[in-house]
Amino acid sequence: MNHHSFFYIMSSLKKAATKEKTNGKYEAILRAAIKVFAKGGFFYSKVADVAREAGVADGTVYLYFKNKDDILVSIFNHVTEQALTQARTVLAELDDPAEKLRRLVEGHLEMYARDRDLAIVFQVELRSSIKFMEQFSATKVTEYLDLIGGVIEEGQRRGLFRKELKTRIVAKILFGALDEMVTNWVLAHKRYSLISTAEPVIDVFLNGVTRR
Repeated sequence: MNHHSFFYIMSSLKKAATKEKTNGKYEAILRAAIKVFAKGGFFYSKVADVAREAGVADGTVYLYFKNKDDILVSIFNHVTEQALTQARTVLAELDDPAEKLRRLVEGHLEMYARDRDLAIVFQVELRSSIKFMEQFSATKVTEYLDLIGGVIEEGQRRGLFRKELKTRIVAKILFGALDEMVTNWVLAHKRYSLISTAEPVIDVFLNGVTRR
């Protein structure tokens, strides 16, 4: 096989893989990886385990992902992109910035409450990957913080929120609070409703802790 034939075949395979993204195989592999990583741990899991769970050959996985770390980062970005799309749709139907924040909080917690495996991967397994943590600022989390920050800025323009607050810091505070709620829920020995933490979080965030 000459170089031209080799590159033609590889190009064709990549194009086929790109097409398959819209046909569900890419998402099926990510779904399988979430289950495998949550059950066996990211460190101990192999690409072959993911392929087996997804019902595809090992080589098929490598058409979409460079390695196991790439799968992990792709899980984060893919799921976060879906959450962003849904959140933007919901926010577009609302007018009150405070209500928008409330819905963001509820949506964030509901996503994990519906899928404990996803919560385990996001809150535990992702943190075990040094490569992921090094790339964290380059992931979709930046867009997520921008979305929260945009709602804060809207509230500031309308005189509802304090104008002197730095929106990026405020966005990180809210994101951090939600992140902690989900982590506690995942690690807790006793099961409880993750959604029940939404109201306390939004209450403290909007009203503070100072007695009026």
